[in-house]
Parts: sequence; structure tokens; C-alpha cells
Amino acid sequence: MSEQIAPIGIFDSGYGGLTILQEIRRLMPRYDYLYLGDNARSPYGSRSFEIVYKFTLQAVERLFALGSPLVILACNTASAKALRSIQQQDLPQMSDPSRRVLGIIRPTVEAIDGISSNKHIGILATEGTVSSHSYQIEIAKLFPSISVSEEACPMWVPLVENGEADSPGADYYVRKHLDALLSKDRVIDTIVLACTHYPLLRQKIKRLITPSITIVSQGEYVAGSLANYLERHPEMNQRLSVGGRVRYLTTEHPDKFAEKASVFLNEKVVAEQTIID
Repeated sequence: MSEQIAPIGIFDSGYGGLTILQEIRRLMPRYDYLYLGDNARSPYGSRSFEIVYKFTLQAVERLFALGSPLVILACNTASAKALRSIQQQDLPQMSDPSRRVLGIIRPTVEAIDGISSNKHIGILATEGTVSSHSYQIEIAKLFPSISVSEEACPMWVPLVENGEADSPGADYYVRKHLDALLSKDRVIDTIVLACTHYPLLRQKIKRLITPSITIVSQGEYVAGSLANYLERHPEMNQRLSVGGRVRYLTTEHPDKFAEKASVFLNEKVVAEQTIID
């Protein structure tokens, strides 16, 4: 009888979710993981709610079919535009309604109140995440006294994926959006990098803002939230396989994925091509 492989599924439209996977593995290295990047159809940031929902549901179904009982949408756009519909409409209708899909916006929001001193928050994200106002909505639910300003940064993802995050040419686009965000609220004391690509720009951002502003990357908070979830749900924890294995799937050419993934993970990656429809 073959060994059961029931990995934690990690989905992103592209490469950014690798920064989430990296932090989850750092905190919980014993589990098996299955990463799926829909690189052939990325980016999702500028796509409609309907298309993001459709693509995300297809990816979730693929990960379920490959044995994952728990899927993390390691993509802010997918979390903003598809998570609620999948949780409320689709999961109850599936053959195994006990499987779960979790997002990355809520864990980040839950940490915000304890980080900001003056309760003035800035959100840097893709056009899709900003247009959904998901962070504003979630923060208002939990912490109505927090003031939130948002800024879309459409050039940041291409800069990261093309290996230009550390280049002098990236300074213009990073400074442009930081200035735009801070012009909306001059007393922001915490900036959330609400796109999983943006941690690769973290050092550049730090150099361009005052040291009094705290920069929040999502990975560590998502990892902590997932660990807490599994503690509170032993029935799910018992379904997950352990062995420290990671499998990478992409809808693009696997060699291309492996090359770019190394930028995010600083390790060699072997990927497989898959089709989701």
C-alpha cells in the first residue's frame, strides 16, 4: 500500500505565493506542501472578479484532486475576489465538504492593531486588491478606529519578476508609489505590503521611508495563523501528511518557473507543468 500524500496546497497566480510558502515552511517544516502557480494566466491583479473567481476555483479543484485537504490562497487578489464565494458557495457542494480553503488577508489584518501605534495604516497592493477594498473592509470590521489609505502599484510585480527589484531603475517606481501613499496620510506609521511579490522590494522601501514607519510583510503572520488553525482543528491536522516534501506545479513551462522561483526562494527548484481548466 502506497504512503498517503496529503499536502497543504498553496496557490498563487504566479510566483509571489512562494514568499508565503517560504515562511510557512520555516515555521512548519515537517508537513508536505504542494505549490501551484497559474503562471500562464497571470497576472490576476487587473482581471475582473468573475475571471479571478473562475481561475481560482479551477486551481483549488486541481489541488483537491491531487490530495490536498487544505488549500491556502497565497494571493491577495484571489483572497480578495474569490475566497468568500468558494467558501460559502462551492465547498458545501463538493464531494468532500470537510476540505478547507483559507486566505491571507484576514491573518494580516488581525495582526495590524498590535503593530500600529497611532492607528494610521497604509496598504500597498495590486490594482485588483485595491479596487476590491478588501483590506479596508476587513480592518473596519475588526478595528473601526484604524484609518486606512491604499495605493495600487502596477509596476512592482513586473519589476520583481524580471529580476529588477534591486536595480536603480526600480527606485523611480518605488518612490513614486510611496510618495503617493504618504501624501494621502502624512502620519501613517505602518505600511502593509499587501502583495506577495513586494517583500522582495522591502529593503529598497526601507531606504526610501523614515525609520519610524513599520513595514509589514504577510508571510510570518499567515504562517502563524495557519499553525494556530491546525492547533484548533486537530481533525484537519490529522489528515495532513508529513515528510518535509515540496512539489511545485505551474501552468507555464516548468524550466521558466524554476528559473524565476529561485529568485524568490534562493534555492534550486524542480517544477512540473500542469493544466487547470
